[in-house]
Amino acid sequence: MTQALDFIFKRRSIRKFTDQPISEEDITLLLQAGMAAPTAMNARPWEFVVVTDEEIIQQLRNSLVFGKHNPAAVIAVCGNTLVSKAKVSGRFWVQDCSAATENILLAATALGLGSVWVGVYPVAIFVRRVSEVLDLPRNVTPLGLIYLGYPAEEKEPRTQYDVRKVHWQKYGNAERAVDIPKE
Repeated sequence: MTQALDFIFKRRSIRKFTDQPISEEDITLLLQAGMAAPTAMNARPWEFVVVTDEEIIQQLRNSLVFGKHNPAAVIAVCGNTLVSKAKVSGRFWVQDCSAATENILLAATALGLGSVWVGVYPVAIFVRRVSEVLDLPRNVTPLGLIYLGYPAEEKEPRTQYDVRKVHWQKYGNAERAVDIPKE
């Protein structure tokens, strides 16, 4: 198996972190990975807010039902609808920012960090509260928060592959058109 696939299978949602801070260099690498994501029409609608201040992290924790964990850092992945070059590309900000988020999660795994994606958008009250805490302008919408830290828990690599979710040629067809070797 390739190293890239190892990181994909090893990436797990980590919700328990040590108190060790994350270096600015590692956070910059994570942001570079995020901005290497594919983007519709090269619009790059993402904006990132990096939070390491404990008071602001606490405000974010208090704002989200599923975000009560204690990370060393948080990266808010947001979509800016004003950066689109073409009107239609602005409609893909969720996909673009989701791809950036996944790149950051995988890069965190590669750096030995733990991470968990905490959803914000499309829940209006979460969007409003996170926007207030981070002082976001109206045209910037928080898609989600990535909680980061050195893991205080360990989870086994896995895949959630389920052959029942695979359809060949048309929905409902489980038969393969070609014989694919099994491992």
